[in-house]
Amino acid sequence: MSTGPKLELVPSAEKRERNWLPLAIAAAAVLVVAGVAVFMLEHGRRGVQVTPVSAAPDPYAASLPISGLVMSESANLAGGKVTYLDGQITNAGNRTVTGVTVQVLFRDAAKEVAQNETLAMKLIRTRDPYVDVEPVSAAPLKPGDVRDFRLIFDAVSPSWDGAYPQVRIVHVAAE
Repeated sequence: MSTGPKLELVPSAEKRERNWLPLAIAAAAVLVVAGVAVFMLEHGRRGVQVTPVSAAPDPYAASLPISGLVMSESANLAGGKVTYLDGQITNAGNRTVTGVTVQVLFRDAAKEVAQNETLAMKLIRTRDPYVDVEPVSAAPLKPGDVRDFRLIFDAVSPSWDGAYPQVRIVHVAAE
């Protein structure tokens, strides 16, 4: 008979010490990713105001006709899409405008408001090599000025009917 090594068919009763380090690192990584995702979502929502649909337009809004609306979309780095609303604003009044806040109403198939956003209008500064925008305060609209603008939406309601949204001027800062 051979006196070689003895094989154990039953595991030994010795308790192995578990290495918790890989599990702790994985849990920390998940928490960091979740925290970054929440921060990005909240950061993207900052600055989005909602004005009641019944809010009165600014009295100077009649002197700031908006025309030539054009919509476009592009993909963003996160795999979603960004919607742009471009147009022209004319200062037909006698005051210099240093800020414009607009309310944009996207409607659904039943013509109900599917999305209501209030945001500061940004004027197009340059178009080449890409469209760059700036606040109205950086290049105030003098009486008689006609300028291109762009409104940017990171997300549009899936119930939006695809028609052009209603754009209302709800606040004007003027000198």
